[in-house]
Amino acid sequence: MGNYGIFVRKIAVGILAAAVAAGLSGCADTASEKAAEGESPENVTVILDYVANTNHTGMYVALDQGYYKEDGMDVSIVEPTEGATATLIAVGKGDFGISYQEDVTIARTSADPLPVKAVAALIQHNTSGFVTYGDKDIHSPKDFEGKTYAGWGGPGEEAVLKAVMAKDGGDFSKLDMVISDGSGFEALKDKVDVMWFFEGWDNIKCRLNDFPINYMELRQLDKRLDYYTPVIIASEDTLKNKPEMTKKFLEATAKGYRYAIEHPKESAEILHKYAPDYSLEMLTMSQEYLAGKYMEDTKRWGEMKDSVWDNYTDFLVEYGVIEEDIPADQCYTNEFLPQ
Repeated sequence: MGNYGIFVRKIAVGILAAAVAAGLSGCADTASEKAAEGESPENVTVILDYVANTNHTGMYVALDQGYYKEDGMDVSIVEPTEGATATLIAVGKGDFGISYQEDVTIARTSADPLPVKAVAALIQHNTSGFVTYGDKDIHSPKDFEGKTYAGWGGPGEEAVLKAVMAKDGGDFSKLDMVISDGSGFEALKDKVDVMWFFEGWDNIKCRLNDFPINYMELRQLDKRLDYYTPVIIASEDTLKNKPEMTKKFLEATAKGYRYAIEHPKESAEILHKYAPDYSLEMLTMSQEYLAGKYMEDTKRWGEMKDSVWDNYTDFLVEYGVIEEDIPADQCYTNEFLPQ
């Protein structure tokens, strides 16, 4: 997203850097039963959307604390090749992947549809928005006129900018769009004017570096843009042929996220083992922010709503990102979530 995975948006065929394990058959109900019967745990592979970060904390907690192992699963969490997660999941190179509502909708409506579905929302609301340098007089989308926006070239990116600028009385044709060179938030000073950041990650980087920003939350600019990002996806084949494994995986994952909600500091320390390139201070600040976002406005972790999917699908149709509407139940399911 930001640098958080949302910049990795192209659905393309890729080859995973390391071979991913195929699922083993014949799993028993618990790890102890497996041991008694002499069976090995069932191998489960999760392909991330990007590098490990606090969006993924609950899964790393479940891995670290043995929640997956308790349910008879040997889970591997791996990073993807660029832009390939949905494709890799669709062709069976992994059991679960991390994606976004936009990518799932586009994958399902493409000329060659990918048979994937979202099975859980990692965060209940869109926690991203547009950011400008604090010392520049750019405080609303109308102020984007005559400015330069640096992004990742995602399919829905232009549509979002058009929508928020039009709603604010701005003229999108007066905005210059370029592809980000990866230089990060400091580019806002003298290279570009506007970027798309995630509050729980990029904004915290700015805070730690005493870098002043103006932040415009996307869901406040247009309620249709309060979509699910990120989500856990699985292939239709997995959902059909491994329903019990799917339920166990999501049950253990939900337990990990509930731990992260209740213990953000400890969870950050766990994640730091798997993402040592980030400072523990940054991970802790991010975790404290996201602790209140994983289950915001819901009593069941991972739950999704038709209204959220339909609102954003209508938006994508209106702005020509996809050609036709698609029912929400073809894109996601709550069927496998723990009660």
